[in-house]
Amino acid sequence: MIEIDGAFGEGGGQIVRSSLTLSLATGQPVRLYNIRAGRKKPGLLRQHLTSVQAAARVGNARVEGAAPGSREVTFEPGPVTGGTYHFSVGSAGSTTLVLQTILPVLLTSDAPSKVVIEGGTHNPFAPPFPFLERTFIPLINRMGPNVRLTLHRPGFFPAGGGKLEVDIEPMARLGRIELTGRGEVQGIRATAIVAGLPRHIAERELKVLGRQLDLPASRLQVQEERAAHGPGNVVLIEIALPEVTEVVTGFGQRGKPAERVAREAAMEAKAFLEAGVPVGQHLADQLLLPLALGSGGVYVTQSLTPHTETNIEVIRRFTDCAIRRLEEPGGAVRIVVDPPATESPAGEFH
Repeated sequence: MIEIDGAFGEGGGQIVRSSLTLSLATGQPVRLYNIRAGRKKPGLLRQHLTSVQAAARVGNARVEGAAPGSREVTFEPGPVTGGTYHFSVGSAGSTTLVLQTILPVLLTSDAPSKVVIEGGTHNPFAPPFPFLERTFIPLINRMGPNVRLTLHRPGFFPAGGGKLEVDIEPMARLGRIELTGRGEVQGIRATAIVAGLPRHIAERELKVLGRQLDLPASRLQVQEERAAHGPGNVVLIEIALPEVTEVVTGFGQRGKPAERVAREAAMEAKAFLEAGVPVGQHLADQLLLPLALGSGGVYVTQSLTPHTETNIEVIRRFTDCAIRRLEEPGGAVRIVVDPPATESPAGEFH
C-alpha cells in the first residue's frame, strides 16, 4: 500500500484528488494521512469528501475514513466502470475539482459515461467551468476521447447550486500531445459575468480590462446570469493561440472593488503573454495526469507553481512515468512526460 503524507509540498486537496486518481488508474491501494493538516480547516471538506465518494463509486473501491473533517483515508480500488453517475457536493464546493478526480480514469474506461455534478461551477482556487470548456477539454479531445460539457446552471461561491453534465466516450489509451510553440496571438476577448448584482460592476471591470489590455469595445462583453441561485461575479480573459485557448479568471468578492478584480486578472494575462509560452500555469498542472496516464507528451509553460511541483511528486509515487523539467530561455520551463519504456505511444498530436 502506498503511503502519502497529505501535508507535504503544497499540502492541499490536490494531493488527495491526484492520489485517488492514480490509485484508480494503477490499481494500487493508498493510505492518505495528515490530510490538509496545515490548512485553517484541516481534513476533508465537502468537496474533498465528494471526490473520495465519487472515486469510490466509479472505481468500486473499499474506503475507510470517508467522513467530514477526516485527516486519514484508506482507499482500496476495484475495477473502474463507465456508466451514469450523479454527485452532489452539497455546498458551493467545486464541481470541477470532483470531476478532475474521476475524469482521467473514465477517459479510458470500459464504457461511455454520463456524469452530473451539482455544487459550485465558478469557484476561486479551482478551475471554473469556462476553463474546462474552452481550454482543458479541447486538449483532452485531441488525445482521442470525445468529452462534451454542458452547464445546466452556474453556481457561484458562496451560494453554489450549480449543475454541470459531462458525457464521455472513452478510448483504450490517450494519445500523445505536444505544445511547445506559442505562435501568434489570434485574438483576445474579455467577459465580465454578474449574477444577482448590478450590471455596472461588470461595466467597470470591462473598462479597466479594455484599457489594460488595449481591447476595443467589440472584444468586451457583459454576461448577466439569471439562473444562478446566488450572487456572483467573474471576469474571464480568453487568449486564443493556434494550439490552445488560455482562459484567465478573476473572481469578485464582497468588499473588493470591481476595478481591483479586473486589474489583477489583467496582470495575470499580461504575465502569460509576456512569457511567450503556449501553456499557462494552471493548464500546466491540469495536463500532468492525462499525459502521465496516457502516452506522454511535452509542453512549455511559465515557472511552475508549488501546486504543480507537488502534483509531479505524487505522480512519481504511483508510476514509473518519467517527468523531466528543462529550463528554457526567459524563465520558461519545458515539461517532458514519458511513459514507462515498456509501453509504446498510442499516437502523436501536434
